Amino acid sequence: MNLPPKTPLLDKVRIPADLKALPESDLPQLASELRAELVDAVSHTGGHLGAGLGVVELTVALHYVFDTPADRIIWDVGHQAYPHKILTGRRDRIRTLRMEGGLSGFTKRAESDYDPFGTAHSSTSISAGLGMAVARDLKGGRNNVIAVIGDGAMSAGMAYEAMNNAGALNSRMIVILNDNDMSIAPPTGAMSAYLARLGSGRAYQGIRDLGKKLTSYLGARVDRAITRAVEHARGYVTGGTLFEELGFFHIGPIDGHNLEHLIPVLKNVRDNGDGPVLIHVVTQKGKGYAPAEAAADKYHGVNKFDVITGAQAKAPANAPSYTKVFAQSLIQEAREDDKIVAVTAAMPSGTGLDLFGEVFPERTFDVGIAEQHAVTFAAGLATEGFKPFAAIYSTFLQRAYDQVVHDVAIQQLPVRFPIDRAGFVGADGPTHCGAFDTAFLATLPHFVVMAAADEAELRHMVRTAAAYDEGPISFRYPRGNGVGVDMPERGSVLEIGKGRILREGTKVALLSFGTRLQDCLLAAEELNAAGLSTTVADARFAKPLDEDLVRRLATSHEVLLTVEEGAVGGFASHVLHFLAKEGLLDSGLKVRPLVMPDEFTDHAKPEKMYADSGLDSAGIVHAVFAALGRSVRSATA
Repeated sequence: MNLPPKTPLLDKVRIPADLKALPESDLPQLASELRAELVDAVSHTGGHLGAGLGVVELTVALHYVFDTPADRIIWDVGHQAYPHKILTGRRDRIRTLRMEGGLSGFTKRAESDYDPFGTAHSSTSISAGLGMAVARDLKGGRNNVIAVIGDGAMSAGMAYEAMNNAGALNSRMIVILNDNDMSIAPPTGAMSAYLARLGSGRAYQGIRDLGKKLTSYLGARVDRAITRAVEHARGYVTGGTLFEELGFFHIGPIDGHNLEHLIPVLKNVRDNGDGPVLIHVVTQKGKGYAPAEAAADKYHGVNKFDVITGAQAKAPANAPSYTKVFAQSLIQEAREDDKIVAVTAAMPSGTGLDLFGEVFPERTFDVGIAEQHAVTFAAGLATEGFKPFAAIYSTFLQRAYDQVVHDVAIQQLPVRFPIDRAGFVGADGPTHCGAFDTAFLATLPHFVVMAAADEAELRHMVRTAAAYDEGPISFRYPRGNGVGVDMPERGSVLEIGKGRILREGTKVALLSFGTRLQDCLLAAEELNAAGLSTTVADARFAKPLDEDLVRRLATSHEVLLTVEEGAVGGFASHVLHFLAKEGLLDSGLKVRPLVMPDEFTDHAKPEKMYADSGLDSAGIVHAVFAALGRSVRSATA
């Protein structure tokens, strides 16, 4: 068993005020202890590791220089904030990360005053920070606002919209661009650090302002020309021309792991100047832990692992993951149809499109963290006769809803939407819980909306989507592994808008949409044992709804339950609308919709989430007996 690391300096730091009491010369050792504590904690809980390892020194420097929580630090995405949590009063709970009742895996306002903004999706930090900065100005405050954004998040248009607005408003705020794969420019050692200190200091900024005043006497046109020339020249040296054009004073790149470089720059920026500033900091993802440095992708998000070897614990799967089934099925269809292309928004491994890309690299497009662009890019491909599969997580697709409506649905373009992480996601919590996609897609005219009940159904839906050219089509599937059903060699093309009946009964009908089908079958066994003859049906489609199936179930059963792993307003709403319109609710039919709770669900184990929301077999049985005015206990006595 791995022993916990020795952390004598870190043991003295409970909150950032304690950190400030340390001499600056102790900070490298503190950072080393913080990194060891982070590795040990995540080895017990699992979670995001590589990103947090990369910002250890930056986290120490920020809390050492700035007066948090009065000074606001916004961590974009928030998955790199574990070191921040350790330094801000949460070290005693750090080994509860992502567990029920424990710390969130992201920043969360309700968790700490040191988390001024909740994050988990990318590219929101500059917008939120600008809002805080303007609010401070309106109140006459003087506190600092710092947005820490990874370079990957800079691929999203929202970041540039925010920077453009910040440059125009000229409100005082600091953006730290955490460039963790040297994708923009590397730091150049001591000279880079010297130039960064010089550029951020009072003397340089004073000369810069004096130069502007002097040239203004020569006329506005000359002033603009000289000022622009100076900024362009500095931009070519430091790589900051784009940011300068957006109105930001640019500093860097500097080494984000060298506290002797970081702290003077942060102090200078804290104490000098007005308007928005961008500091370009270069870091290494996974820094300081050899397995994570060697395989940053595998240690971005980890299961529990052995600290010494880096080996991650993972229970053996008795069925393939839904993500892998999707990828393999799409590869199979693409071999038959050269018009099939795949689009991902910076999630190739998460969506399985890395596997597709290995086979069809020229037909795979990773557009970066830019879901809006991904959807409209796919729409453009569709106009030219291609068959784009835009594979996007359920909650990430929310970011592109207008594009789905305006650029795809209104034009009835045949864009295919594989929706991963649909439903509960366990430890990732409310920001990643895929509750709403059925509700927001099935409301759109002429949109085909499917949900896979198991891995075999997913294979059928991939082929169905590939064959469907009449307009947009989606199919949702959950995180994790399938249920272990027999798999067809190739999927079949499903009849659009037609469900299926798996077992026949006469008293109770369970109509499942998606992954709750297995629990419906288990519930039916218990109900039949209690003398309640039960039908189980798989709707397959929320839109177009199988009206013949719904009518048949409604007219031949006393109780009809709809069961779905989605929010209020989804599949059940379409069923109830049809029943009301047809007058089928007037016959005494007892209809009960089972859906996810009408709340944002905190992280827990999925099986606990299903039980708490009444979406497991026990909950289904209980709902049936409640509809009949009976108790489960009396029925089984």
